[in-house]
Amino acid sequence: MSRPHPEPTPAPASAAIRLLIADDHPVVRDGLSGMFAADPGFEVVGEAADGAEAVRLAGSLEPDVVLMDLRMPGTDGVTAIAELAKAGCTARVLVLTTYDSDSYVLPAIEAGATGYLLKDAPRDELLRAVRAAANREAVLSPSVAARLMNRVRTPAPGLLSPREGEVLKWVAAGATNREVAARLLISEATVKTHLLNVYGKLGVGDRAAAVAEAFNRGLLTPRKPNRP
Repeated sequence: MSRPHPEPTPAPASAAIRLLIADDHPVVRDGLSGMFAADPGFEVVGEAADGAEAVRLAGSLEPDVVLMDLRMPGTDGVTAIAELAKAGCTARVLVLTTYDSDSYVLPAIEAGATGYLLKDAPRDELLRAVRAAANREAVLSPSVAARLMNRVRTPAPGLLSPREGEVLKWVAAGATNREVAARLLISEATVKTHLLNVYGKLGVGDRAAAVAEAFNRGLLTPRKPNRP
């Protein structure tokens, strides 16, 4: 008499992706948490209101993916990403923000972010992005990917004209448009035109971001000239 074959052991279901959400707006955190909690493929293990809390929770909760905002009070997202990398955290960090300029994208990726998405991304795209990040795949929104391609193709040293570089140098030193105009013997309107050209070339929207991006690209040195 033949012995009955044992019933096959069912294959274990794939574990849900453990997700930590870091954003300083409670409404945003609640919305994201509810969206992911509704999908059995995800488990929201924690929420953080700033970068410092995200770093602490990542160390204790051991998420697979950290969904990280960038502009937060206290410790910002880029600093938190760098601290997670320094601490040897194995979680993949996926940036979710409203900002896609070079001054935000490049520092975040250089700090160790796995991907970069914008908050206007559709729900399905966001879910796919988190799954891809958990699988150690790079994820970039189309606009961010285009910016990175342009950055690679554009040689930094020749990006700004000599006059644009002069204007930006004095702006970095804290000079007003009027002071820059007096120093360079040009009109304030011309200074504004040069600054608008600088903003367009660097992919930023204001003076502070232009200065930060110029330092990031090596277009400015830390030394400051005397005020006019």
